Amino acid sequence: MSQQGSGASSYKSTTVQRGFGRGPMAGRGAPVEKPKDRKKTLIRLLGYFLEFRGELAALMILVVVGVVGTVLAPRYQSSAIDAIVGKEFDAVPHFLLIMLAMYLLYGASMLAQGYLSAVLSQKMTGKIRSDLFSRIVYLPISYTDANSHGDLISRMTNDADNISNVISQSISSMFSGILTLIGTVMMMLWYNAALGLLTCSTVILTLIVTKILTKYMRRYYVRRQALLGSLNGTVEEMVTNCRTVTAYNLQDKVITDFVKTADDLTRTGIIAETIGGSMGPVMNMFNNVSFVVVAVFGAWFALQGYISVGVISAFIIYAKQFSRPINELAQLYGQILTALAGAERIFAVLDEAPEDLEGEKITEDAEGVIEFKNVNFSYVPGKQIISDFSLKIESGKKIALVGSTGSGKTTIINLLMRFYDIDSGEILLDGKNIRDLALKDLRNQIGIVLQDTVLFSDTVRANLTYAQPDISEQALENAVKRTRCDRVIRALADGYDTVLSGSGAGLSQGQRQLLAIGRAFLSHPQILILDEATSSVDTRTEKYIQDGMAQLMQGRTCLIIAHRLSTIRDADQIIVMDHGRIAESGSHEALLEKRGKYYDLYMTQFAGLAT
Repeated sequence: MSQQGSGASSYKSTTVQRGFGRGPMAGRGAPVEKPKDRKKTLIRLLGYFLEFRGELAALMILVVVGVVGTVLAPRYQSSAIDAIVGKEFDAVPHFLLIMLAMYLLYGASMLAQGYLSAVLSQKMTGKIRSDLFSRIVYLPISYTDANSHGDLISRMTNDADNISNVISQSISSMFSGILTLIGTVMMMLWYNAALGLLTCSTVILTLIVTKILTKYMRRYYVRRQALLGSLNGTVEEMVTNCRTVTAYNLQDKVITDFVKTADDLTRTGIIAETIGGSMGPVMNMFNNVSFVVVAVFGAWFALQGYISVGVISAFIIYAKQFSRPINELAQLYGQILTALAGAERIFAVLDEAPEDLEGEKITEDAEGVIEFKNVNFSYVPGKQIISDFSLKIESGKKIALVGSTGSGKTTIINLLMRFYDIDSGEILLDGKNIRDLALKDLRNQIGIVLQDTVLFSDTVRANLTYAQPDISEQALENAVKRTRCDRVIRALADGYDTVLSGSGAGLSQGQRQLLAIGRAFLSHPQILILDEATSSVDTRTEKYIQDGMAQLMQGRTCLIIAHRLSTIRDADQIIVMDHGRIAESGSHEALLEKRGKYYDLYMTQFAGLAT
């Protein structure tokens, strides 16, 4: 069913994608998507971690074990070197074995961390996706109409993937980096406080230079991302509209526009990659400076008798261990912000109120008496769509709604289905306000065939029995024959077991429409809605579909939204709508004699002009 009020998502991303550049700092300078409320989002995300506290605790234990191994190993290396210098060769194997055990412990813990991180990542992301999908399924139609469908899908896929990547790749690295920094600094200060502070001083220079480079990186990454989006847009338009471009002989112009944008992207990309690629060498340079500091001052301290030669070797390793976590944490910062932004977008959907499904149960099939009483409705406050609409439809009657585009025909159907709730007035079903009825029971009484046929990527049988999956084979065969679907099914290679792909892309519009009619018939509705069900087919196919719909409409209260007025001549009553009001009503012949709006619509179609 075509819906009103479609628009952009209420949530707007504040940044573009990240992740360009090479070297140890790749991705840091690229702009990242930032959450609006980091603290609140982080606390809520931690709630999901608590559901998997066992895996998280095991991961943290492994991180601690790995850090202990990597921090203590240089100490035993130092002792081994000092033993060699002191010619205490008997002690060397002992220290070497302990050092080997430390590195083996570190390696084993890293392997186990990778496995546990993957387990935690997949379980937690699966839980988030499950919660999000469950909420989307029960969101009001008004929400999905007002928000970009692509954006909702992006939250389910890209945003959840960002969270998954951070959990699998960053959580253990972050804790390991922090603990390694603390352990390394403690060991350096324990060996020699002065040399430890001198080694750490190079970090200040690293942070200053990194901040300067990041400033320029952001500028060029933002421009490159914008140009890339423009280039993709040009290619998409060309591929989608290739017939139009060719028909107007504009291939050269399209090529010129593409080349211009591509050249700009190339120049910007070279600068961005150059700056991004320089981050690694710059960091390595400062790391080497720290080694020089250790070598020079360590040698002087050794000559003065403050430290041994073994301590100098330990300091060189600690200097490397000290810079590595800083580099990793700098890269993780952007990834974590992006993951938090994704989590915030997911939580925004989870916080949306689902439809209220509670209400009075309908214990038996409805008679199908529908009454609209002084109904007023607007999709956007202040812009009235339906004004003081009153209409009573008796059980078993066939009512047609006609009118120009935007007159409110489809909106009436939306209100009856409670896809939207009215602003004022009442809609009654068998004398009961539909707001007081359980939504599930209300919609079980209504069958609907849309203008845009919806078929699922499943077998023909599954599509036909979508509302009644446990229906008997005999009832299925009977429904197929009565709705004229049997000819469509016989033409398919595997009959009922034919798998429809791409929403029935291999079928004609008329075939898809007949299957939709068969599905509606099998749902056994008391009220039937036909929303311009034959507007997209030729007149010959339309006649065949009309035969199927005639079977479907027997004994049911029917609301028909019609574009082709020739298809509703036999309606019990035709309602002509204009700007959300009833302009005229009556039979086909009576309205033609009246020579009002219906007459104008009918004669315009009869003359072959668009309405």
